[in-house]
Amino acid sequence: MKCITTCIFFLITINTTMAAKQVSDVPIKILFGSCLHQDKPQPIWQAMNQEQADLFVLLGDNVYGDTEDMQELKAKYAKQWATSGMQTMLANTLTIGIWDDHDFGENDAGAEYPQKEASRQIMLDYFNVPKDSPRRIRADGIYTSHILTQSNKKVQIILPDLRWNRSPLESVDKLHYMLSKAPNDLGPYIPSKDEASTMLGETQWQWLEQQLQQPADVRVLATSLQFLPEFSGWESWANLPHERQRFLALLDKYQIDNLVIVSGDTHWSEFSQIARNNQKLLWEMTASGLTEEWKNVSPNQHRVGESYAKANYGVIELSGKQLTMSIKDVSGNTVMSHIIEL
Repeated sequence: MKCITTCIFFLITINTTMAAKQVSDVPIKILFGSCLHQDKPQPIWQAMNQEQADLFVLLGDNVYGDTEDMQELKAKYAKQWATSGMQTMLANTLTIGIWDDHDFGENDAGAEYPQKEASRQIMLDYFNVPKDSPRRIRADGIYTSHILTQSNKKVQIILPDLRWNRSPLESVDKLHYMLSKAPNDLGPYIPSKDEASTMLGETQWQWLEQQLQQPADVRVLATSLQFLPEFSGWESWANLPHERQRFLALLDKYQIDNLVIVSGDTHWSEFSQIARNNQKLLWEMTASGLTEEWKNVSPNQHRVGESYAKANYGVIELSGKQLTMSIKDVSGNTVMSHIIEL
């Protein structure tokens, strides 16, 4: 009897260990997309739905609203959310998101946009955010975070709001723009020297610092604007270099070495990389756009490899101790990828 009991216990132990190993080996897959125009064809949904992802993150410009008429904005959301491919995604995959300028309400808009309160409620309604969520009543924006726990791994998605509090941007005059920037495919904006200017606002900065102290195996800063690229003249964190540096300083302060960045907005995709003060590499994957394309890709001194300027989406897969970032085309083919060892 003792031998039988021991043998049974041994078999149960083996089976339990094998089951745990199988669970821990299940990859985590997160999709990212941005720049989705409700009036354009959207064949990309078929490939994204075939991914059978664990989470889908919309990074902004989720519709092209560009209006102060809230009935018009509602109609544009209704049209986009009614598309069959998006309906399939919403039915089968948890979907979260943040806004950028066009769904916020106006091109390159910031704190001055007069309809931001009404726009907030419309967006959160379509993302099925609960009526009692702090995102609906906060005085300083709709920023949020999400924890995806699976396969004994905890992935933190941090979604800052870069619109609600954003100060006016600095730009060159029209003549300078036409003569020197436009011919080089650069935008009109220049880095601000005013350290009082902000994108996040102080309350959101305090929240962001708290988020970086939460336990997680992997962190993703899902930002509507590019973080690492510099001096394109278009909207990016580089237009407020003191805030860009403030975030990098927080990574150093809390020794955050498990974070990658995913961004949207540009209408092209690319990988960017910098070496931090501790010589660890910080990676960014720009995934843009789901419908929008931009032929004149701006220079980026931190770009790794080539850019891709046709319709695309981003994928992060976490398997074991490897994190794979990929950009895929409208048919689901991988056009660029990079593996990070955790």
